Amino acid sequence: MSDLPDRPELVRLLSGQFDALAELVGGLDEDRWRTPSPLPGWTVFDVIGHVIGTESLLLGDEPPAPAAQATDIDVETLPHVRNDIGVLNEIWVQRLRPRSGAELLRMYHEVIDRRRKALSAMDDQAWLAPSRSPVGEVPYARFMRVRLFDCWMHELDIADALGERIDEGGTRGEVAFAEFAQSLPRVLAKRGKAPAGSLITLRLTGPLARTLHIEVGDRAAYVTTPDRDATVTLELDSGLLVRLGGGRVDPETVLDRIDVRGDGELGRQLARNLAFTI
Repeated sequence: MSDLPDRPELVRLLSGQFDALAELVGGLDEDRWRTPSPLPGWTVFDVIGHVIGTESLLLGDEPPAPAAQATDIDVETLPHVRNDIGVLNEIWVQRLRPRSGAELLRMYHEVIDRRRKALSAMDDQAWLAPSRSPVGEVPYARFMRVRLFDCWMHELDIADALGERIDEGGTRGEVAFAEFAQSLPRVLAKRGKAPAGSLITLRLTGPLARTLHIEVGDRAAYVTTPDRDATVTLELDSGLLVRLGGGRVDPETVLDRIDVRGDGELGRQLARNLAFTI
């Protein structure tokens, strides 16, 4: 689950992900830009503003100055802001919000163009250098897979908000899911409180169909070929799993879309505690 694509491939996938986001919002009028997204307090406009903010920070840019007419908000008081990363994200979103959708899209293209050039100019030493990221200090290459996952999730957010159907599979989806899946054993053991000795099987249908087996011991970890029957099996659509992991849906509203076999109580407990992204 931890293998990374080589540098040219990951840069290509990230660039394609940037294009996918732009394509989703390219023809929106101002009202559609302000459509609420699955993320608390954020519209479609704000999701793109967040992507601009993160990629701008990676370029060394500071958030824009507050607009003269904008209300001064202490972002730390907002209920969906829970940590320092959330504070920084929200500052960018708040500072960009007074602009029009057309202005935001122009800014997005300008920032993404600079990011593409910066990524293409990186050498192997910089690509492998330790870097601070939402998952701790990791090689810059891993951080860029995190960025792919984050932007891929935001593509789902925008598509869901606008009622658009997109291809959630393909190579971008596979690599983004690999980043997501790296956290699943820890989430099931820590947040889901799966007991030691349990074997959890996730049978995923849909665009990222696969079967995953996670064994909980001193640490939870994937196993390729289990030597016993699963304690509990959860069968669900891959898109539903990532939306639960991203905290985009209330688990109570989708339990009927998850087929639980084996220890039903444990299965429902796990399904209710999958959210882990920032």
